[in-house]
Parts: sequence; C-alpha cells; structure tokens
Amino acid sequence: MRQKRAKAYKKQMLVYNHTFKFREPYQVLVDDQIVLETNKSSFDLLKGLKRTLQAEVKPMITQCCMQKLYDTKNQDAIAQGKLYERRRCNHVKEPKEPIECLQSVVAVNGQNRHRYIVASQDIAIRRALRKVPGVPLVYINRAVMVMEPLSSTSEQVSREAEKQKLFKGLNDPKYTGIAENSAPAGAQPAEGAPTLKRKGPKAPNPLSMKKRKVKEEQPTSDASEQKADASKKRRRKHKKATSAETPAESTSD
Repeated sequence: MRQKRAKAYKKQMLVYNHTFKFREPYQVLVDDQIVLETNKSSFDLLKGLKRTLQAEVKPMITQCCMQKLYDTKNQDAIAQGKLYERRRCNHVKEPKEPIECLQSVVAVNGQNRHRYIVASQDIAIRRALRKVPGVPLVYINRAVMVMEPLSSTSEQVSREAEKQKLFKGLNDPKYTGIAENSAPAGAQPAEGAPTLKRKGPKAPNPLSMKKRKVKEEQPTSDASEQKADASKKRRRKHKKATSAETPAESTSD
C-alpha cells in the first residue's frame, strides 16, 4: 500500500511541476495545528514532508500561525515552530486567523504564484484552498502523512494546458511557418518564428572520410639529366661514324 501511495504522490507532483512550474526545494507552509499535532505524537514533520513529496523541502510558517502557537504557551511546539523559516504576512499589528492569513499569502489574485504547498490539519483551511488551482495539500491521518489528490480546479487547469500543448502547433501560425512563407521576397521572418530547414541528403561526416593521397611531384635529379645528355651525344657520334664509313667501302670496290 505504501508503494502505491508513493507512486500516486509522485505522479501528482509531476503534474504540479509541468503545469504549475513547481521546483525543488518545495516551499511548504505549515499551520499551528499541524505543528501541535506533530509535537504531540512525536512525529518528525521535516522527514515526513520529504518522504511524502519525495524531494527536498523548505518548511515555512506565517507570523499569524506563530502567534497562535504563542497563545497556547506550549514551549515545545513554540520551539519547533521557531525552527522553520518565518513567512511575512504583514499582519503583525492585527494578527488574523490562520485561514485568512494562509488565504492571503497563497492566493494572490486567485493564483498560487509563489507555488506553496500547504500542510494543515484544519479541514476549513484545506477546503478553502481547494478552490485555488495548483495548491498541493498535506495533512496527517493516524500518524501517516497524506497528500490530497488533485482538486477539480487543478485538474481543469491541467487539462486545458495539455490541450493547448497538443493543438498549439496546428493553430498558431508562428509554429507552422505560415508567416515565413507568406512574407514577400526579401523580407525578414518575424521574431520568434522558427526557421524551416530543407530536407535532403546530408553531407558525409568529414572526420569519417578517408583522406585523399596527394601525389608529390618528384623533382628531376642532376644525375638523371646527365644520363639523358650522355645518351643524346652517343646517338650523334654513332650517326657520324656510319656516314664516314660508306664512301671508303665504295672506293675499295
């Protein structure tokens, strides 16, 4: 059962990573209730978050939630809350309830712009944050940390994002090359439009080709020149000798 749960959580975090651009280390906002619960049951909150989210985390607590811990006068819970990074909520003069504080910090214009993961034991807080797309919710159930499945709003946003990715190349002329082909001759393509490459046979890799052997011109040596001159002189002498012998023979006869 633990392996199935871990696979489901990993798949959910992949959706948050691709659709809502979550990055490690994840910023986790904890409320006063989960700090009291983990302190009461001696549950290691940091290890539980790492094991559930399967990544490095950065636990944070708001000033209003910290004020709630001070009101309980539980020194162990207060010391545990001080270990986490303090998230400024600008409610120092007039502290608000944790549900109002977390809503103002997480939902900025109806979006989870700072990409917070909320760990809360309060059902009202989790119910209110389910309406905000892209907010992972974590809580503890019987000494086991559980992550809620994707809310309906998050699923709808993820589905629309996948549709846009699927049909973006068909409907957007910037990705089809229409703007480049329809432009007049000599005009430069629009910025951001990809350049179309012509398909055809590619040239071979020059590193894999065998180098051509260059024939070196052998310079004629002095000895060869002398031999050629000597052969010419011999031919000339032989011709003179034959011409001189012919008249003598004729007189003897």
